[in-house]
Amino acid sequence: MLNLIPLKRTAAKGNKTSTFIKSGLGFGFIILVAVMNLSAERNWHTTIYFDYTHDLTKDGYLTASRVDQNNRFRFRRAYFNYENKISKNIKFRFRYDADRRADEKFRPFLKHLYLEWSELIPRSKMKIGMIETLTWNPTTENKWGYRSVAKTLLDNYEDATGQSIDASAADLGISLSGVITKEVRYAFMVSNGSGYAHPENDKYKKFTGRLSIIPTQGLSFLVYIDYEKQSKEEKAVTYKADAFMEIVEGLVIGGEWFVYDNEVNKIDDKQFNRSGFSVFGRYAVMPDQLNVFARYDHYEPNTEVEEDDLNLIIAGLDYIPVNNSFKIQPNIWFYSYADPEKKNDIVFNLTFYFTF
Repeated sequence: MLNLIPLKRTAAKGNKTSTFIKSGLGFGFIILVAVMNLSAERNWHTTIYFDYTHDLTKDGYLTASRVDQNNRFRFRRAYFNYENKISKNIKFRFRYDADRRADEKFRPFLKHLYLEWSELIPRSKMKIGMIETLTWNPTTENKWGYRSVAKTLLDNYEDATGQSIDASAADLGISLSGVITKEVRYAFMVSNGSGYAHPENDKYKKFTGRLSIIPTQGLSFLVYIDYEKQSKEEKAVTYKADAFMEIVEGLVIGGEWFVYDNEVNKIDDKQFNRSGFSVFGRYAVMPDQLNVFARYDHYEPNTEVEEDDLNLIIAGLDYIPVNNSFKIQPNIWFYSYADPEKKNDIVFNLTFYFTF
């Protein structure tokens, strides 16, 4: 027993020393973060989409299934962004997102979590972590201008058709984008390919490239390709092209087209593709106060199946009563189908856009 007493005292002394060291390290970390934050540029930003929806048809392919729910309010999306620029060339971004799927509760999830390092290569930016993919081109989103009303073509594809084109808004990986000349810009990305919502489920990676060309002021083009092996023998490739024109003051006209070629997709042992195109325009009737917009989408879920095409027309107004932090956007969606057995759908939305 006598031999155990000094051992207990030594252990206690060791615990105190260990606790002291841990406390010191913790305190030092807090001081370091505080010092970094003194010089950091922090930005908090929130965006919310809120809808009143009323189905104008009661017997359409979509609307017939929700006759008892054709008059409803809903929060469709809410984004919370935090950005911290800790130095001239290094920035962190955190995005928390929330949406509603079917009858589920409003679900929050992590969308972005990455480091951005600019000028590592001259006139370029590198991003590492959970980052936005090159598939959802910010240029297309900005030219369309109404993410609050509707997603762009590829983003809306699975919602409209129920068929996957293996495209995600964000993924885990690394990207590099930059400027070659004022007319030419590039971007490359290597990612898991499984998207931000799922863990990696195979050993293959997705390789993505994008090239933007601006030959003259008011006219721009974009080409995009991604490649990912699906198995040892099979692969999937997405081809995409966009064009935008802003020659008349206040008027933006744009379009995008894509083909998703996946060798796994077969019917009767014959491979099929999925494809689509979109044409849109918006015009400032009263700048900073009233805009009009319209869009036409065509979806082809299976090139080997007849009468499965879907057409979607979206049109509406964008009213800005005070400033760009609050907008009221009444809009109508008209669905038509190649299948004669499917009746058309017409849906009215009164969309409220908030950002602060």
